Amino acid sequence: MNKNWLLVFIAALFEVMWVIGLKHAQGVLGWAITLIAIIVSFGLLIYSGKKLPTSTVYAVFVGLGTAGTVTSEMVWWGEPFEWLKVGLIAVLLTGIIGLKLVTHETEETERGEGEAK
Repeated sequence: MNKNWLLVFIAALFEVMWVIGLKHAQGVLGWAITLIAIIVSFGLLIYSGKKLPTSTVYAVFVGLGTAGTVTSEMVWWGEPFEWLKVGLIAVLLTGIIGLKLVTHETEETERGEGEAK
């Protein structure tokens, strides 16, 4: 996994943080952490989208964020565990992995902007 895909994964982790923060934040500190998570998440997403195929980056970001949020809600906030949810998350992650595997990076996205061809 190259650095840019790792940044997409980290952005998705911060997405989980801010989505949960929107529901559970209380007080100034909770909302400040949520705001920081939003800024970091989208900053990393925008940066990665400039270096990798944007459509795939966005699909991976949203899919991982969704899977992480649903899982976190079940583990830490008492959402009922349902095998159907787990199965659907598995299908979602399978689709994300498949999309990543069939997406071919061009020389331009591998080298990044600003480098000579």
